[in-house]
Formats: sequence, structure tokens, C-alpha cells
Amino acid sequence: MQLQKSEYLSDIWKDGIFANKVIFCTGGAGTICSAQVRAMVYLGANACIIGRNIEKTESAAKEFATIRPDASVIGIGAVDVRDFEALKAAVYRCVMELGSIDFVILGAAGNFVASIEQLSVNAFKSVMDINVLGSYNTIKATLPYLVESAQKHMPGPETLSGTGGRIIFLGATLHYRGMPLQSHACAAKAALDSLSHCVAIEYGPRGVTSNIIAPGPVAATEGLKRLLPSDAEAKYTKSQPLGRLGHVRDVADATVYLLSEAGSYVTGQTLVVDGANWRTSGGMSTYGNIPYPDIVLSDGENAKIAGRRSK
Repeated sequence: MQLQKSEYLSDIWKDGIFANKVIFCTGGAGTICSAQVRAMVYLGANACIIGRNIEKTESAAKEFATIRPDASVIGIGAVDVRDFEALKAAVYRCVMELGSIDFVILGAAGNFVASIEQLSVNAFKSVMDINVLGSYNTIKATLPYLVESAQKHMPGPETLSGTGGRIIFLGATLHYRGMPLQSHACAAKAALDSLSHCVAIEYGPRGVTSNIIAPGPVAATEGLKRLLPSDAEAKYTKSQPLGRLGHVRDVADATVYLLSEAGSYVTGQTLVVDGANWRTSGGMSTYGNIPYPDIVLSDGENAKIAGRRSK
């Protein structure tokens, strides 16, 4: 679906700042990632997005290509980030067709709502594999090109211009305090934080930056639909420090900042984009109208929570 620019990007950014750059994004057809890619394409970048769903991924790529008259956007479906060989093939195609990889967004993720008692070993492993192993595979496959880009655009002694060789992990805030029914997601996102920090330290000397954007509750996303019943959204929104939920544009603007020249000295960091949500006492632990600890003491399934799974 074609969106107005105001829905995914603020007006403060200069047109063309990412001209001739290429962004590679896993899970690029997702609600948040698609806003990030749209913003980058609007500002001059070409893009390659990958995903497991062929139709969804290819359709999103075609739509993104209409954002800018000369944009080149590739959509590669049937790619599971847990499959390193398939991922390497997608990376190779991206480089062959678009010429480079300057930026990587790690957005592929899996999640659902389940207690530890309900959560099977295989389900826990699946979330860890998609989030953590999938991100590691992506980094492993793209780092040679990121290093090349970083070296090409590394600021010199007399200038701070140039941007390339940058990585953004799409994180979360769930694990900062812990969250009921989200042990799998909390463990996975905590691991991603550590992985990003290690990449920043190991590859900083080669000019590569690695950061995390950690969104809070973002309106109209699948994640929020799973965690927050629709009949409780108004009450929950009112409880937020800024009195609103996040918007995909908030995350896209943060992405542009980190990948632009403005973010050239920012690495090994987490940029939390949540309106101070995680610092409030309630968090998401109430799951709408169901208070803690009732939500974890109930023996039965709760129909108001989407995505509950049994063993």
C-alpha cells in the first residue's frame, strides 16, 4: 500500500543524503522495517529486502520502488535467515545487482505470547534461532561488504563527511525489566544487544558502526496486536508518559539519524524510541485489562490475548 511521506519520514531530512547507497534489510516487508526502508529509499538509497513470504516481500519491493523515480529495490522471498546458504545467496544477488551493501537493518524476528509452562522447547528454540542465529548469519554474510563500504566512506583527518558500513539491530525494551509471557522474546532481544555491542567493538577499528534501535509499543503493528487487546488500547495509551503510542515514523527517523553523517560517532549504543514507556511502573505486564499476577496464575487460555500457544 502506497503511503504518504509524512507517514514514514519527517520533513527535516535533506533529500538525496543516501544517494548511491544500498541498504539490505531482513524482514523488510514488516510494518516497522518497511517504514525504515521507505525512508531510506525516499532519501536516495537503493534497497534489497528479504523475507520468507515470497508474495509479501516482492510486492513490498515493487511498492518501495515507486517512492523515488530512479529507485532500485529488490525483493527476495523464500529466504529464511536461519539458512545461512540461502542468506549468502541473497546477499550476493544484492551486491551483483545493486553494486554494494552500505547499511544493514536486522529486522527478522519471531514472537508470540506464551507462559514458560505453555512454551515448548522447540518454540523457544525457534524464537532464538530466528532472532539471534538469523541476525548472526546476516552479519556474517554482509560484513565483508560493510567493511568495504566503511573503508570507502571513512571520515578523513580533515573531514567528517561520508557514511557507510553501518548496522542497525531492531531490538526491544521487554528485557530491561523482564515481562511475563515473553521469556523467549526477552532472552532473544537481550542476546541481540550483546551481539551488537561485540560487533561495534570488533569492527569499529575497520570503520563499521553497530547500534540498536529499541522501539516501545508502536501503533498498528502485529506485535502490539499480540500484546495489547484492542479494547484496552485507549486506557493503555492514556497511561503513557507522552500520552500516545509510538508511530513507525518515529523509528524511521531514528534510523535515518544513525545511518546519516549525524550518527558518524555513535556506535555500540542503544537508541530507545519508546516515549519513556519502559520506565513507567505498569509496562505491558497488565496485558490490557488482565492484571499481573492473574495473567500468569490462570490455568486456562485467555481469548483476549492473541497468539497464545500451548505445548
